Amino acid sequence: MTLATAPARPLRIGPIDLDVPVVLAPMAGITNTAFRRLCREYGAGLYVSEMITSRALVERNETTMRLIRHHESETPRSIQLYGVDPKTIAEAVRIIVAEDHADHIDLNFGCPVPKVTRRGGGAALPWKSKLFADIVDQAVKAAGDVPLTVKMRKGIDKDHLTFLDAGRAAEDAGAAAVALHARTAGEFYSGNADWNAIGELKQAVTSIPVLGNGDIWSADDAVRMMAQTDCDGVVVGRGCLGRPWLFGELATAFGGEGKTVDATLGFVANAFRRHAELLVEFFEDEDRGCRDVRKHVSWYFKGYPVGGDIRTGLATASSLAEIDDFLGRLDHTAPYPGADAEGQRGRSGHPKRTALPDKWLESRELASSASEMMRGAEIENSGG
Repeated sequence: MTLATAPARPLRIGPIDLDVPVVLAPMAGITNTAFRRLCREYGAGLYVSEMITSRALVERNETTMRLIRHHESETPRSIQLYGVDPKTIAEAVRIIVAEDHADHIDLNFGCPVPKVTRRGGGAALPWKSKLFADIVDQAVKAAGDVPLTVKMRKGIDKDHLTFLDAGRAAEDAGAAAVALHARTAGEFYSGNADWNAIGELKQAVTSIPVLGNGDIWSADDAVRMMAQTDCDGVVVGRGCLGRPWLFGELATAFGGEGKTVDATLGFVANAFRRHAELLVEFFEDEDRGCRDVRKHVSWYFKGYPVGGDIRTGLATASSLAEIDDFLGRLDHTAPYPGADAEGQRGRSGHPKRTALPDKWLESRELASSASEMMRGAEIENSGG
């Protein structure tokens, strides 16, 4: 299915050498150990955990401590942190480093979710330029020899762009790389990603790798993005939902070693079953694992001849035996359906005004009265 290829182009993030310039984007409720392991079985690259709230990590929340665990097969290990307070984030970084939880740490400044941005977190935070720089600076110092990177959006909206200033600030603070999701917070996941912005960031940030994110639905898209923007690597999010073998196609496209597959319905059914199996292992609970894989049904079987009764059955199954029964009813010889199975997947939404704290846009500096309010941006549960 992959047509375009590019010259071999390894990626170096601090001391970490990657054979192919590909990163799995953190996705809440998706990029747990099970999904990361499945993606690794097909390709190469850096596979980042779902978002971890720094305050919850410092407080050693039970769910959070489970989420930061990696399977012994995962290397290099990567954790994404989210927070709004420099001291809390630095302490979370120190815990990760001191207790050897990861080989790479990423900071999230791209979350557009209203419950986060309305308190000044996520994609809203880089607008407060000194706070952003302080967070990255303290986190980098706390990380020591562990490379720390930054993922962000273009800005709050088209009139309040921050990505160039933030990229330079992260570079100056010692970040090992910066990644840009080429949409504003207001665009959410709608429309088309602005790849030209990735090219602008690459021209502005010259001493560390610049990674591009947005609208990579295929290996061809990744090759085109790098050719168009000259970015150093790609970050893949929604494009791999229900298609973990995309990482094999990406590896092959960039001259690495990846599995090429014939995505018949039988192949997809087996991949879905493997995903469910890994989730059961991760949760150590068959019912929990089978419930968690339900959200993936529509993504895996997009475009394939799978009847509504089987889709409903898979989306309500509570055991691996039930899943096996429904998968056994499929025509495993059905071929890959082509365009019907390709293109956009996952949430997209519509452009909307970003929820922000009162008077947030009046100044790039953080008012002292806003500090207490912002603590509410550190949502209690990680991965949100």
